[in-house]
Amino acid sequence: MADHRTITRDAIAATERLIRRHVRHTPVMTVDMADFGLPARPVALKLELLQHTGSFKVRGAFANLLGRKAPAAGVTAASGGNHGAAVAYAARAVGVPARIFVPSVTSPAKLDLIRSYGADLVVAGERYADALAACEDFVRESGALAVHAYDQTETLLGQGTVGLEIEADAPDLDTLLVAVGGGGLIGGIAAWFGGRIKIVAVEPEAAPTLRRALDAGRPVDAPAGGLAADSLAPKRIGDLMFPIAQAHVADALLVTDDEIRAAQRALWDATRLVAEPGGAAAFAALLSARYRPGPTERVGVLLCGANTTAVRFD
Repeated sequence: MADHRTITRDAIAATERLIRRHVRHTPVMTVDMADFGLPARPVALKLELLQHTGSFKVRGAFANLLGRKAPAAGVTAASGGNHGAAVAYAARAVGVPARIFVPSVTSPAKLDLIRSYGADLVVAGERYADALAACEDFVRESGALAVHAYDQTETLLGQGTVGLEIEADAPDLDTLLVAVGGGGLIGGIAAWFGGRIKIVAVEPEAAPTLRRALDAGRPVDAPAGGLAADSLAPKRIGDLMFPIAQAHVADALLVTDDEIRAAQRALWDATRLVAEPGGAAAFAALLSARYRPGPTERVGVLLCGANTTAVRFD
């Protein structure tokens, strides 16, 4: 059984060296919150939405495909969309077949992206849990290598490389806001920082997976709906990351769908950045004042995904 104690700084640094040539070191951009109608304050935005496939997920995908041997049956994954696109992209890069299972709530932008990388795409059920069950059936039948979206050692190590880059490029941060679905991203980042900065989770009110788990003291089932259901709405938080969150995540804040939409619009209007709902959720906490930083607090926000058709160029 996987052990969260293997998700260490040394292991994350080794993973970064393993995947480095396949991923982008995405930039950090400083913005002034005055541009968003709030009191002037510099905020560091980690632009992981500029990553290959439009999200951070490609890091965990390559960590799995380069760190584990795929059989002749190839690889498979269940996904709300971004993880599936990342696994399909990584599988194409290393030359193995991929079958991706997604729920019907997956956005058209993400379906098109997965298909564009040559994967076999299967729509199974209405929610991520349905797609995961279908994927697990396929693994038993075929022997394909399963690449879990968040509850897998290699996945957390890959996502933890985002934290490594943030520390290198914005070493003076006090606080980092990170959106949460299954918890692979925030788990890897929190393991990297190990309490040296404050990590704050942000979730949709309609999918409070980490909030429910922290309140219960263990992973428990949570609602799985809302605007960001294709990226931030698994049935429950990952077992592997939960002890890391208990130790190193300061709080789990909830934002509404309207606040997420407002954050998407504000990011576009002020910076011309296109963020999907899940990608804008962390910024929504700052914009809506769900998170109120102190007067001298140095805040960073992770913008983690861009796969949306919200902006069209006709």
